[in-house]
Amino acid sequence: MGPRARVPCEKGKFLSSVVAALHALVSLGLIFLILLHAGRGGGLSDMFGGGMSSGFSGSNVVERNLDRITVVASVVFSITTVTLTFLWR
Repeated sequence: MGPRARVPCEKGKFLSSVVAALHALVSLGLIFLILLHAGRGGGLSDMFGGGMSSGFSGSNVVERNLDRITVVASVVFSITTVTLTFLWR
């Protein structure tokens, strides 16, 4: 028996498609999360009650959770970027 020719794996194409879709969703989520952060002008978080509750102690918890979610989303974005780099080589 001779060596068999390597057949391209359909799983690789499927995995690339799944990671690319996840990458697109995470990038849109990151845009939304970054716009929610309060900047100098307040950002979009004022639209959802972030500006009105700045005197309350609960706003710190909301801002901290928003920071944590943004960090997790950015880590997932970085992982999918590196994964796509290796899959599309």
